[in-house]
Amino acid sequence: MQRPLQRNAPRVSEITSFEVSHAGETYRINLKRTAAARRFTLRVRAAAHDVVLTIPARGSLNEAKSFAERHAAWIGARLRRLPEKMRFKPGELVPLRGVVHRIAHRPALRGSVWIEAAPQDLADEAIPLMWVEAEASFVPRRVQDFLIREARRDLEAAVARHTTRLGVRPCKITLRDTTSRWGSCSASGALNFSWRLIMAPHFVLDYLAAHEVAHLVHMNHSAAFWGVVAQLSAEIETAEAWLKAHGTSLLRFGPGKNARN
Repeated sequence: MQRPLQRNAPRVSEITSFEVSHAGETYRINLKRTAAARRFTLRVRAAAHDVVLTIPARGSLNEAKSFAERHAAWIGARLRRLPEKMRFKPGELVPLRGVVHRIAHRPALRGSVWIEAAPQDLADEAIPLMWVEAEASFVPRRVQDFLIREARRDLEAAVARHTTRLGVRPCKITLRDTTSRWGSCSASGALNFSWRLIMAPHFVLDYLAAHEVAHLVHMNHSAAFWGVVAQLSAEIETAEAWLKAHGTSLLRFGPGKNARN
């Protein structure tokens, strides 16, 4: 959704958000000001379940509100299409390496997390369990910490395997909670990955590791680059198809805003 900026408009104040209403629903609009923007642009972010309105430096707050109000129906429709948020709470389901697990809680002062096979006496629900030993309020954070540790272990192993084959070395490996890309490689050779890849099947994680390692050889997406990726992974098309079909769903899982550290 875009509209040309009106010239000579007053500057937006330091307000960071406002609300618009439509059909009985109220939506919070977060403001993002950038000098590079030439138009008002609305974006609904799947990971954060929020709405961001980008405003040019000379845009006015009144223009921003008017623009958002005119597109309130569109905002509501996009928000309703987002997958429901899945919190890391006891009883909830969370995927690990492509396999759905149920979070099980055991009250304790420690923060241990471990996996158990599906209980044999529950024939109607053969789902493996992710046990969390912690105070109830700490469960969401402990689950996320466990997933990040598992992601780092798998990604570091995959990167080591691929770099050894190519005879290259990254300067460092960083895990982040990115929403726009699953991995990246900087000009300095730093590899960055989304920790959420641990929730995808292993062949997806391994492909992403191969993809970013290949950038240590070719910092582009040329035919030569894809040739290197093909040397490292036989799952390019399958992994890309999986990410296209299911990648967004990984963004709905999280500890929640009020999770304690």
